[in-house]
Amino acid sequence: MKRVRGKGRGWVFTPKSFVDFGTRGSVDMALSRLATAGDIRRIGRGLYDYPRQHDKLGALSPDPANVAKALSTQSGDKLAPSGAAAANRLGLSTQVPARASYATTGRTRVRQAGGRSLTLKHSRAPVLDNAPDSVNAVLQALAHLGKDNIDSDKIRHFAARLDDRDMRMLAQARAEMPGWMGDLVLKIGAARNG
Repeated sequence: MKRVRGKGRGWVFTPKSFVDFGTRGSVDMALSRLATAGDIRRIGRGLYDYPRQHDKLGALSPDPANVAKALSTQSGDKLAPSGAAAANRLGLSTQVPARASYATTGRTRVRQAGGRSLTLKHSRAPVLDNAPDSVNAVLQALAHLGKDNIDSDKIRHFAARLDDRDMRMLAQARAEMPGWMGDLVLKIGAARNG
């Protein structure tokens, strides 16, 4: 519980978060006991959380982003906001996705956790490791919008959201992108510089 409390309320985790404590069987047993005692909550198969508490409502539902992060850790897949969510976050769309949805390098699937449905959809665009959210959001938004729906205004909009480090990461990842997307990254870089 010391590690759980150290991460704070709202933390969503899997048994993998405790592999340094002992065997998988002993970790599973300890988590099961903690869940039975009410110290943590089991929200799905192999998923637990340390629920946030509300004075009147009690334990709150887990944050979908934290659940997605835990699922990513569980499967080893990379994760980014879905294209629609990324376009909304970047101010390119007013549509807010009704369901929590994320782009993943893994297979497409829907998971239930904490009473919520979470969609993990295989991404057509690369999901970069150790990249800021802004970089992966741009890649997913580009894939979501498609090459025929990106004009010079959108290119300037993307350029305004990225700093020099973001642009270097995008430029280095061009080999992983479809050709049209790599070409747009060059245009975004040119818009930043001029």
